[in-house]
Amino acid sequence: MKISDLKKELTAVDQLHFYLPDGKAIPAHFHITEIGMVTKNFIDCGGKIREEKVASLQLWEANDFDHRLSTEKLAGIITLAESKLGMEDLEIEVEYQAGTIGKFGLEFKDGNFLLTNKQTACLALEDCGLPTVVTNLVQANNGCTPGGGCC
Repeated sequence: MKISDLKKELTAVDQLHFYLPDGKAIPAHFHITEIGMVTKNFIDCGGKIREEKVASLQLWEANDFDHRLSTEKLAGIITLAESKLGMEDLEIEVEYQAGTIGKFGLEFKDGNFLLTNKQTACLALEDCGLPTVVTNLVQANNGCTPGGGCC
């Protein structure tokens, strides 16, 4: 989900409900502690220089059981981040405390925001010397093909 999608979905709901990938609800008294634009510059295992940008949205829960973040307040925080940070319409990565800080994707379904599992992957399959069957399996699972521009 991109920032523009989140803003659109915020207009479709009266209350914010977030769920973890296992279906467990994030308590309604959560806070949005930060929203930001994160740029990652790196070299993959094949030696290719890459850059990734995401919009980071950090959810946190505390003992403030009376706190409830409204959809309007979250939309205002996003608007402020867009203007002050020059935030682009990026894919959202949600940070949430699990055993350590977990990073999740975000989807919207049936009036709820769903945190989705993210996976690691080799970005240079053709350069890693992996057997063809492994390369084909990975490509079949994520729809990526060498030279296809998706990774």
